[in-house]
Amino acid sequence: MASLSAVAGVFAQRNARIFYAGSVTCWTGSWMQRVATDWLAWELTHSALWVSVIAFCNLAPSVVISPLAGAVADRIDRVRLTVASQFVAAGQAAILVALILTGLIRVEFIAALSACNGIAETFAQPARQCLIPGLVPRAFLPGAVALNSLTYNIARFIGPALSGPMIAAWGVVPPIVCNGFAFLFASLTMHLLRLDPAVRRGHRSSHSVLHDAIEGVRYVVRHRGIGPLMLFAAAVGMMLRAVPEMLPPYVADLFGRDARGLATFASTMGLAALIGGTVVAIRGRLGGLTRIALFAGLVLAMATACFVATHVFAIGVVCIAIMGAATTMHGISIQTLLQHSASAAMVGRVLSLWGMITRAAPAMGALAYGAASEFLGLQIPVLLGCLLCGLAWLRTQASLPRMARTLEGSQTLA
Repeated sequence: MASLSAVAGVFAQRNARIFYAGSVTCWTGSWMQRVATDWLAWELTHSALWVSVIAFCNLAPSVVISPLAGAVADRIDRVRLTVASQFVAAGQAAILVALILTGLIRVEFIAALSACNGIAETFAQPARQCLIPGLVPRAFLPGAVALNSLTYNIARFIGPALSGPMIAAWGVVPPIVCNGFAFLFASLTMHLLRLDPAVRRGHRSSHSVLHDAIEGVRYVVRHRGIGPLMLFAAAVGMMLRAVPEMLPPYVADLFGRDARGLATFASTMGLAALIGGTVVAIRGRLGGLTRIALFAGLVLAMATACFVATHVFAIGVVCIAIMGAATTMHGISIQTLLQHSASAAMVGRVLSLWGMITRAAPAMGALAYGAASEFLGLQIPVLLGCLLCGLAWLRTQASLPRMARTLEGSQTLA
């Protein structure tokens, strides 16, 4: 059983310190802008459907692009691909600020820029994650994968905690400006990494990008462990992780709170996610990760149902904390299993499909919940989704022994 020393071993590596510093900076900026744009869309329309459309536009491009992005990440310079994607993210932030300051902003423009940002992040995600094995010795890989998610959730805590008060005091422009500068900083730090060329450039292919993308999908579908795990993750993403993607309507209508209430929920979820991720990070071994991934999905379903069923703010805070911890434990466990069990030639494509699930499934769920809320309200659609996810857990749980043998094998990485 590894301990905090395993995490310290990751930070002892120069490349890891540079990589995670850039990660936490750009993701903090991204969360600051996400809170700002969600609130701006709510102020412009007071429509849960439009807020869900913004989330959909940011996350949905991965449905089409992720398999191609993974194939690209498996064959070209991953550092350059990441830097180019981050420059696009900084550019869309600058355009958004200009539209707001000139008074030309419309919710349709927010949706279009969110889609551009989603495309950029879809290309950056597999490229960045493919670099992780090159940051540290293989013995530290579980800690490195966990820290990748931890930096995301540190940002998920810090970003809303900064953005909420900034919006209340000065409006939505300052958080978006911070996001632009954060992505510029992250792009500059990528050039400081010293990586093995094999990790940085991926593998040459004699086939087209489309052929490689299709081959990646076939590999996942046929894999006795990865396939069922991805299918369950898709159910969790669509029916459970969609709720945090469209928080403003719940904050305003269910709990009667303003932007500070939104910041409280988002920051609480991020802090709890950080704690849950730390537990997985210091665990440091593969054994039992499949069970943790499935159980965390079940806990997430129960906490989400309680969150939408109550109007008491304090209970909502407790529920969203549980949601944050369960989400991170679910995600870190799956990503570590994928990094370990996918073949070296397929890892970029497998991780891109994982990125598609983590982005596209919540987007589709948010859009469905937003549309259904126009007729059924905010609570009933989500409660039905939680029930369906519970049934998906029962089905997947029946295959747990076989999945664990395939995904975890006899190896330990710590």
